[in-house]
Amino acid sequence: MTILEAVILAIVEGITEFLPVSSTGHMIIASSLMGISHEPFTKMFTVAIQFGAILSVVVLYWNRFFKSINFYYKLFIGFIPAAILGFLLGDQIDALLENVTVVAIALIAGGVLLLFVDRLFGADITGDVSSTDKIGYKNAFIIGIFQCIAMIPGVSRSAATIVGGLTQKLTRRTAAEFSFFLAVPTMFAATGYQLYKFYSEGNRFTSDEYVPLIIGNVVAFIIAIFAMRSFVNFLTKRGFRIFGYYRIIVGATILILLALGVDLQVV
Repeated sequence: MTILEAVILAIVEGITEFLPVSSTGHMIIASSLMGISHEPFTKMFTVAIQFGAILSVVVLYWNRFFKSINFYYKLFIGFIPAAILGFLLGDQIDALLENVTVVAIALIAGGVLLLFVDRLFGADITGDVSSTDKIGYKNAFIIGIFQCIAMIPGVSRSAATIVGGLTQKLTRRTAAEFSFFLAVPTMFAATGYQLYKFYSEGNRFTSDEYVPLIIGNVVAFIIAIFAMRSFVNFLTKRGFRIFGYYRIIVGATILILLALGVDLQVV
């Protein structure tokens, strides 16, 4: 992987990680379009680069992230379902990460759902829970269950957890912010697991791989900060519909290209 390829993937990660459009799906597509070979380092990079994005959450919400021990209990409870399922189905999930067709179908299905989310849950002001401080343990656990759906590449962790938050009567803003917070333990664990698996399989970083990994995380960190700020404001005012149309267009385009014989599979 070249530095330029790492930067492009980092930009894609930074923009899409906290939007309901699937960052993993977009990185798989970007890797395919750039012809990046699916080597152990590349596979680990697409997960480890998320570390830069989660640091942006801690920095952007510094005062709220280090507020109380009760806050961490809620995040831990929300993290448990994904941790258990990820441990049990790790190999199956890894296999799905290599399938562009699965990404396309998940993008379309999720897009159709997002077209109706605003109608199903009403306007922002109808939410009963307007602060992450008011989220209960049961609410956090249910949102964590929704997060498990995002283990299918193309679904979007952000979309799944935000919709999960809306089912718990959170406002759009509160659901989005809790989704950001829940990303920290979830993505930190995913990064740690991929690094462990990378080394346990006998792989080692070469001198040429440290640089793109570091640069990628820095770029993802910077881009993610701007993306989060813009997304929360947009979501509060406009809702999900535009993201639904975007997902459907991207997913349909991928399926059409595959049907025409264009090779988008990860090599």
